[in-house]
Amino acid sequence: MNILVTGSTGLIGSSLVPLLIANGHAVTRLVRSKPRPDAAEIHWDPVARTLAMHDLEGMDAVVHLAGESIAGGRWTTAKKLRIQESRWKGTSVLVEHLSPLRQPPKVLVCASAVGYYGDRGGELLSEESAPGSGFLADTCRNWEAVAEPAVRRGIRVVHLRTGIVLSSSGGALGKMLLPFRLGLGGKVGSGRQYMSWIAMDDLLGVIQHAISNDTIRGAVNAVAPHPVTNLEFTKTLGKVLSRPTIFPLPAFAARLALGEMANALLLASTRVQPARLQSSGFVFRYPELEGALRHVLGK
Repeated sequence: MNILVTGSTGLIGSSLVPLLIANGHAVTRLVRSKPRPDAAEIHWDPVARTLAMHDLEGMDAVVHLAGESIAGGRWTTAKKLRIQESRWKGTSVLVEHLSPLRQPPKVLVCASAVGYYGDRGGELLSEESAPGSGFLADTCRNWEAVAEPAVRRGIRVVHLRTGIVLSSSGGALGKMLLPFRLGLGGKVGSGRQYMSWIAMDDLLGVIQHAISNDTIRGAVNAVAPHPVTNLEFTKTLGKVLSRPTIFPLPAFAARLALGEMANALLLASTRVQPARLQSSGFVFRYPELEGALRHVLGK
């Protein structure tokens, strides 16, 4: 297939692109920098809303992963605006240029997040669950809504509501590794909040599954089938690293250090099930946390 990928240099994209190429697909990257002459790259500027429409002809699928990192610093007003606009504008520009094509792509796989559900305690959440409240929930809800014109054009749109992606090279786990390897890790807050997670290899499999399976459309929870509490997560990570986990991070300290971001990313509880993936026949390679961590960390 001819596949267009945005966010190709990010945590997920940098693993996805070589995998797609290894599987025989032709991959074109949508980049904000000047395209390299020896690379399959197309320039776009989501802020200026510029993208050469003719460059998009002939694409069979689009994987849209681009967006400002939500974990790169405190959520100032300016940072929150960048987080939202990078998602809303980027998706809007992409859809705006895909919809009028003579032969639009058959499928558009868009990143979203389990932040859509907000802080829901122990409630078991599926794709049919109502959206939550708060900054992340509002961001995700509007992010998904922006792609609606592509649906009306007849493009099969998949919104991947991704949980915490387990990768040793970055993301949440990457930030946790140093203190945990030093024996300074522990639960955050009460430790009772649920964490919905997925191993990087499984997420890459989910993306390929979403591209190739014509029955999948709409919201898809890209999470492993066994969410865990923060206490379970930290104890399991300590076990895999053979380190104690006796240094908790109190909720007040997390809020003091990170402000609003602490409530949304560290203290919120989101217990999500991958109902649509399981009903579509997707098989997880790493459904249990310990096995996933051992694989990701080479243990």
